[in-house]
Parts: sequence; structure tokens; C-alpha cells
Amino acid sequence: MALVPVPPVHDGPLFPEVDMGAEPSAPTVRATVVQASTVFYDTPATLDKAERLLAEAAGHGSQLVVFPEAFVGGYPRGCTFDFGVTIDNRTAKGKEEFRRYHASAINVPGPEVDRLAVMAGKYKVHLVMGVIERDGYTLYCTVLFFDSQGGYLGKHRKVMPAALERIIWGFGDGSTIQVFSTQIGKIGAAICWENRMPLLRTAMYAKGIEIYCAPTADASPIWQSSMIHVALEGGCFVLSAIQFCRRKDYPSPPEYVFSGTEEELIPDSVVCAGGSVIISPSGAVLAGPNYDGEALISADLDLGEIARAKFDFDVVGHYSKPEVLSLIVRDHPTKPVTFMKALTSSYNGSPAINNRKGGH
Repeated sequence: MALVPVPPVHDGPLFPEVDMGAEPSAPTVRATVVQASTVFYDTPATLDKAERLLAEAAGHGSQLVVFPEAFVGGYPRGCTFDFGVTIDNRTAKGKEEFRRYHASAINVPGPEVDRLAVMAGKYKVHLVMGVIERDGYTLYCTVLFFDSQGGYLGKHRKVMPAALERIIWGFGDGSTIQVFSTQIGKIGAAICWENRMPLLRTAMYAKGIEIYCAPTADASPIWQSSMIHVALEGGCFVLSAIQFCRRKDYPSPPEYVFSGTEEELIPDSVVCAGGSVIISPSGAVLAGPNYDGEALISADLDLGEIARAKFDFDVVGHYSKPEVLSLIVRDHPTKPVTFMKALTSSYNGSPAINNRKGGH
């Protein structure tokens, strides 16, 4: 019988120790949310202010800067911006108020969008900007996205304006529920009370959002609870930018009147208290909420936190139940008028219909 040699005895460990910290760490992104007021009815001055704030944030090393809802064009807070509307009637004064508001909005694309793109490229930051978009004679509450090279990435239109906002703003469709892949992560936005819409949030999660922007006009304390919930539910960073406004930031009466409260207000009265905040995927508040005044609220986002949070809960992954619950998103543009010329010519073998099919 052959003898099997006994292996030599080693004094050291049988298996080499693995250094779990040897892998490169996840990237960190410096992000800033802007808490500041529009220059109401003065879009060029608002863009000048935006550039000053953007330059300051970039000077502090920010790679991503998020502005509030309707920063360009203005949020008509507290105003008699029922636009003179009662059931079956609209007053001449209300129609003139709308004309002025319409004039303060911007076209997308347009010269103001071009200027914002130049700003993003000049200061080498990713820019998320709340605007009032003018599409013909209908207005939309919109967020625009730009990369750090000055490229315009796209937009999101608010799909559901709240309460009296529906008098002045149109409704976005599913085609602008978008998440953009950038050098610093996947970025998207839901505006104000859209963030309370579970199906909209789920659509954003399914698109892989990592940095969830929530520009808003809601300065109530309970808003903070909503933002923490979104961060935990989505396993993403949440950046909520809110305006801070005093009465003097709006035109004086009778040009602009705060309905029901104007007599109680002085120029320094706070009419929007802020509350901008940055929250991690674990629900930890990284910066804010700030209620002290106009400010830049910044934090470093450790993108490795996303994977750690998703290990606990991935709402569209291991914690989903698609055989029981599922969601269909109609993400095509909806248009009130479709011209049939291209469709008619296609019957004769025109390439127009082929291009249409290839574009979907």
C-alpha cells in the first residue's frame, strides 16, 4: 500500500485574509439646493439672480445645483391669481393678470433655455431648474435639466397641478416622466404634490432614479415627512428646493395683492418660509431643513448609500410582487391634433411612415 505524504504544517492561516476595504469606494457628489425667491414679473432679473447663486454654489465645489419650483416665471403664491375666475365668468382684470404671467414664462426651447445651458457649462455643474413653460398660450410648471458641459438634457412637466394651479397651468403627459443618466448618477424630478402620487413615484423608481429632485412650493413642516418617506421608499437621495419669499419680493399692491392677508403684511413679512432639505437613501437628513432665509443648502452624497439602502428594500426589485401588483405607464406624447398627411402618403410607400415606426 502506498503511503500518502502528510502535508507540512503551516504556522500561518490556512486561507489568506481578504481585505474587504480594498475595493474603490463609491463616488461622492457635492449637491446644493437653492432656497431663494424669484424676481416676480422680471424674468431677465431672475436669470441674473440664478447665475449669481449658481456661481456661488460652484465656488463651494457643487457638482449639482437644484432650484425651486417655478423659479423662472414665478409661483403666484397668495395672489388674487384666481385670475378673476368664478363659475361661468372670467373678469377683465383676471385676464390681464394672466397676460402678464404668460409674458413672464419661457419657451422651451428658447433664448432663456440657451442662457441656462451656457450657465451650466460655464460653472461646470449639473443644473435642475424650475420654470414656467409657455407652449403657445398654455402654461406648464416644468423642470429643465442640463449637464455640466452645458447640454440641455430634457424636461419634466408637472402632470397634476394642485388646486387653483389648474386654472393657470396645463397638465403634463407621460412622455416627460424622465430620468437622465449623467456622469454623477441618474437624475429626475417630481414637482411639489406630484411627490404624493405613489404610481408616479413608482415609475421614477423603475427608471432607476438615484438622485430624486423635488422642487416644491410647499413650505409646511409636514413636507419633511413626505421627503423622508420618498428617500426610504425609493432608496435614493432626495433634494427638495423651496423658495424663501418675503412680501417685498413680490410687486406692491394694487399690482399684486395677497388675497385675504394683504392688510396684515409688511414688506418683511415671510410669505414662504422655505424648508429646503437633502435626505439620504437611509432617511437621514444630510442638510436642512432651513427656515432662516435665502440660502444654499449643500451636502456630500455618498452614492454607495444607494446599494446599502436597496439591500434592505428595492421597491421595483426584490421587494416587488409583479404577479400580484403591476403598473403600466403611458409614456407617449398626447397631442390634441394629429395631421394625417404623413399617414395617407404612407400607403404609396412613402418613407415617412417607416421613419415614424422607427422612432418609437
